[in-house]
Order: sequence, then structure tokens, then C-alpha cells
Amino acid sequence: MPASSTRTARAALAEGPCFQTERLVVRPGRPGDQRAIVSYYRRNRAFLEPWEPAKPSDFYTEHFWTEQLREFHREAEWGTAQRFFLFPSESPGEVIGYVSYSQITRRAAHYCVLGYSLSEKDQGKGLMVEALRATNHWVFDELRLHRIMANYMPHNRRSGAVLRRLGFTVEGYARDYLLIAGRWEDHVLTALLNPSWPSEQAAPE
Repeated sequence: MPASSTRTARAALAEGPCFQTERLVVRPGRPGDQRAIVSYYRRNRAFLEPWEPAKPSDFYTEHFWTEQLREFHREAEWGTAQRFFLFPSESPGEVIGYVSYSQITRRAAHYCVLGYSLSEKDQGKGLMVEALRATNHWVFDELRLHRIMANYMPHNRRSGAVLRRLGFTVEGYARDYLLIAGRWEDHVLTALLNPSWPSEQAAPE
């Protein structure tokens, strides 16, 4: 695999793009964002915790997020993950959501796992679909991944609706797939394939 292709994909991850959509700014977290991130998670704690794995004891502190943002940057440099926060265009200092592309795998796979959350007050406005259209496009065109996988609990109808609107296809059902809020939960398994996969062009390792 050409070394230049690998360097290009890793540089795209480490730099971390900024997307301006109709209503949002979608970008990686930066030093100085800790307070806004903590505020987002504190405001939405009761809303989000039933859908997510248990959090460490210091999760809702700025100290935790100072270290976490450093870790996110290292992941991007290593080419293993890219993570974004959602900011309203009209209030760019407020975090209202989060998107992650983790477990980025190359070689014969070229896939990643998508995760996301959105503030309770912003549900039902199409904001997550708007954000993911931009970031999914980047993952396919710039990172040149072949598959984005996303999984959701069967009773999380909003999450299922987001994925359907984006063209994700149901590929399976996994029992006791993830430990969520202290309980093993079944998940519906979905994926979106890159329609422009560079089959005749060397892909990054």
C-alpha cells in the first residue's frame, strides 16, 4: 500500500475538519471547550444515561474532559477514531451533541463504528441527520472508509429513524450486545456502504 495514501488519511484524521451546515458547526473538541462539553452532559444526564454505558465517576468534570480531549487528539493522530461536537450556528459556544467514528480498521476491512447523542431539547428537529450527512460524507471521501456501522437498541426508535433517513441498512440483530446503564441490551445492527469506494485506487492501510 503506498505510504503517501496512508499519510494522507492519517493527516485528515489528525487535523480534524470543521463543517458548517445549515444550522450547525460540527468540529472536534478543542482546548477551552471543556466547560461547554460538561454543561451539555450535565444538562442531559437524565436523558442520555439510559442509552449509554456507565460513566466514570469524574465524567461530569472539566478535569476529565481536559484529559479526554487530549485522548481524542491522540486517537485522531493514530488514525483509530475521529470525534466531533455539535454547536448551533446561532450559539457557537454551546455544545448540543456529539458524534464519534471509532474502531477505525484498515487492511481488508476499512470500516468504523458510528456513535452519536443529541440534547433533549433539540430532539425531533433533524439536526443529527444534518450533522451526520456532512461527517459521513467526509468519512467516505476523505478517509476512504468502505463501511460505517451503527447499532441501536430496538426500543430507541429515534435512533433507528435517524439511521433510516441516512440510508443505513439493517444487517442483523445481536442479543446482549452492549452493557448499557448496567444492563446487557440487545441491538439492531446496521451499516452504510461507501457508494464511491475507490476499487481501482489503492486504499490506505
